[in-house]
Amino acid sequence: MTVNLNLPGRSVLPLLLLLASPATAQLREDDPTVHEYTLRNATGMTVRFLDLGATITAVEVPDRQSKSANVVLGYGSTGEYRAKNTKNGFGAAIGRYAGRIANARFPLDGQTYRLRPNLGPHALHGGVGPGFDQRIWQVRRFREGRVDAAALTFVSPDGDQGFPGTLTVTITYRLLPDNSLRIDYAASTTKPTVLNLTNHSYFNLAGGGSVATQRLRIAATRWVETDDVGIPTGRLAPVAGTPLDFRTDHAIGERIDHKGPPMSGPGGYNHAWIVAPAMRAAPRPVLWMRDPASGRTLTVETTEPSVQLYTGDYIDGRDVDALGRPIGPRDGIAIETQGFADAPNHPNFPSTRLDPGKTFRSTTIYRFGAN
Repeated sequence: MTVNLNLPGRSVLPLLLLLASPATAQLREDDPTVHEYTLRNATGMTVRFLDLGATITAVEVPDRQSKSANVVLGYGSTGEYRAKNTKNGFGAAIGRYAGRIANARFPLDGQTYRLRPNLGPHALHGGVGPGFDQRIWQVRRFREGRVDAAALTFVSPDGDQGFPGTLTVTITYRLLPDNSLRIDYAASTTKPTVLNLTNHSYFNLAGGGSVATQRLRIAATRWVETDDVGIPTGRLAPVAGTPLDFRTDHAIGERIDHKGPPMSGPGGYNHAWIVAPAMRAAPRPVLWMRDPASGRTLTVETTEPSVQLYTGDYIDGRDVDALGRPIGPRDGIAIETQGFADAPNHPNFPSTRLDPGKTFRSTTIYRFGAN
């Protein structure tokens, strides 16, 4: 079910929003328990999301010729998000803990908490779920002047996925007039706990095909070193002299097939760059991406200390998007702003602890343009 409320004060949208674009398609509604919502601004940008997993299904932005395309990967129907999305996490909110936790356990205040492993002996994105990506979130639509927005809330009970404390999480999506999508996270707990929240959208500024020719720059001199299965070693290693050095922009595919460390697994990028020593009070630019063909650009600003990039090399190519196109490895790049993976097991990492009476807050802004 698609939900598109006519809110008071909505301005008349330009004609281009009413025209179907060959690079966009409507999500098929084949699961009546899942609802899709739409945010729009007056410049031609559209963001669609589900109450299932607070999942972003489409981000439609114009190129240098004002032609809109969906620049995030996703399935073609609501039922596929329900049945399949734990596998790839297209556009989903990730929690309780984004990234890996070694041996599916962590210490907290003298007690060891054990999770249900889903990556060999380790836990990925909180371990065996259902995780935040498969929960129904409560949606509240609102406007702030020219900003179309929605607040999504979910209450995770004490012990959910093995984590202590009843956790109340609100994720707010704001579509800004300058073609930016702002995501604000807020969370509180009834017991000391750890959490790491992110959004798992895969971006492709061309609207399709491989991201190999799209250019990337990251404001990072170090990365969170990991072993062959992506578990942090505890070392914060320099990017200099490695395929992870994006301090000057170059094509994503230029060094992606490097053999040997730090590239491992099936290949491609699945690494965390350190963009700040700890959480910041206000978001700052940390990543820039551009598609030379369309001219679309993306600037990512965040308060988080790291950015995990994943080129989808584990995607099996069996699924198709809303336009019927197969989704394969390197058809998008996930840009996950978050705390460090496995931080509860590494005292030298920025803390991901949250205590009762405190509120966790985090902001990430995706600014789109074209030139």
